[in-house]
Amino acid sequence: MPDYSALAAAIESLTHGESDEVALMATVACEVHHSDARFDWTGFYRVVGPELLKIGPYQGGHGCLVIPFSRGVCGAAARTGKVQLVPDVDAFPGHIACASSTRSELVLPVFGRGGRLIGVFDIDSDQPAAFTEEDAREMAAILASVFGAI
Repeated sequence: MPDYSALAAAIESLTHGESDEVALMATVACEVHHSDARFDWTGFYRVVGPELLKIGPYQGGHGCLVIPFSRGVCGAAARTGKVQLVPDVDAFPGHIACASSTRSELVLPVFGRGGRLIGVFDIDSDQPAAFTEEDAREMAAILASVFGAI
């Protein structure tokens, strides 16, 4: 488990004063990805149109390029505005297998100023049940701190 206090401080230091969404996403994805060995793929899918996500900055192997809100774990997070903590992706109805090695996922909606959904933050692991409620809480707090003011 990462030292979330140190991770949040590092991300705050690196992103302080930045308002460009893509620059912020790239920095967060990089810092989070390298903070824990459980994190095999770490990145953002950006809202680019009605009910449509497109890949944004990420770390790891290739990801799906386009995900409709109606499909997969990322689509569910975007559609519902709720964190998706999935211990077994094979048991998730409509899961999209962008990488066959993924066993579990944590996907969080990302909101900008005024509660506007700007994307989702997706963390994949090759380990089953890799993520906890604590991971979800801590990541949500980091995302709110970085993106809540833009």
